[in-house]
Amino acid sequence: MSRPVSLKLYTREQCHLCEEAKATIQSVAAEIDRPVSIEEIDVDSEQRLQEAYGERVPYVFVEGWPAFKYRIDETELRRQLQEA
Repeated sequence: MSRPVSLKLYTREQCHLCEEAKATIQSVAAEIDRPVSIEEIDVDSEQRLQEAYGERVPYVFVEGWPAFKYRIDETELRRQLQEA
């Protein structure tokens, strides 16, 4: 089995777009049978994160690179996971 693709998901509590993003990641990863490791980071946990991301969540990094903000394009996520 291949190594998990590293994803960081910047999120906050009670964020429906954040929940949608996580579900999309899990769904696409399962569809292409590619394991992912999702690190969820609550932007409200630190002042510097609040300042950096503000209302711009969810924000997704794939393998350390910024990939998606607000909504995930499933086709693009599929491509990124397959190429990682």
